[in-house]
Amino acid sequence: VLKIQDGCEYNCTYCVIPQARGKFRSMPFNEIIPTLKTISEKGFKEAVLVGINLSEYRFNNYRFADVLKAIEDSDVDLRVRISSIEPNILNKEIIDLISKSQKICPHFHLPLQSGSDTILKLMRRRYNSLQFRGKIELINSLVPNAGIGIDVITGFPGESEVEFEETYNFLNELKFSYLHVFSYSERENTLAITMENKVSENLKKERTNILRELSKKKTEEFYKSQLNTEREVIFEHKIKDDYYFGHTDNYIPIVAKSQNNINNTKIKVLLKLLINGKIEG
Repeated sequence: VLKIQDGCEYNCTYCVIPQARGKFRSMPFNEIIPTLKTISEKGFKEAVLVGINLSEYRFNNYRFADVLKAIEDSDVDLRVRISSIEPNILNKEIIDLISKSQKICPHFHLPLQSGSDTILKLMRRRYNSLQFRGKIELINSLVPNAGIGIDVITGFPGESEVEFEETYNFLNELKFSYLHVFSYSERENTLAITMENKVSENLKKERTNILRELSKKKTEEFYKSQLNTEREVIFEHKIKDDYYFGHTDNYIPIVAKSQNNINNTKIKVLLKLLINGKIEG
């Protein structure tokens, strides 16, 4: 894990991170590639780029897209994964770069938080549902086998059955591979804590469970679409007997049998069977 950015200057009404972490600051641009090379020399096969608001990487005139270009143009022997990217920063340039990349994983993780424009405004997010849909459809078009994860918050103040249904229907219409669903929890010194029309804990849990069931359905659809394809897998550990566990470049959990020790190796694997939420290759 390589942290290249810290701090946040967004003003989302539910979040205390800007107060806790301070203003944007970033790792010097000319240190990123040497650090990745050091990670590779230590025996790691994949590095995950992380930050408090990773997509707001800024160093002099360099931005996040420049980081990705530098990695792609380098001789770093690593698979590089992006941990999370804000929808307002994700653009065609970045998606196109990843679609053609030999180093950067075809895996996007986007914080949506709500599929209701009413709630997005209350949250002070920097996009609306139509713009978010456009980003997902662009990924689907340019990187058709990409893994796509989406963050969602249920039970934000003001989320009635109408807004929750908007979120559910919005997500149900999108093509993605998994959801990270969180029940809204209050944070001191945030604007959201003062908002009216709070949602009960029981209702939050109920809505969270409904979206987690939707996530299971979407994950199964995505995994099935990847069967009988060949993907690059880095095996992370042995689980039992001769079975090893790892992830594809597009973030599918894989189990494969081998009489050889394939731990910490990068191998092309044919995806054959979907069993208990994992694919056997």
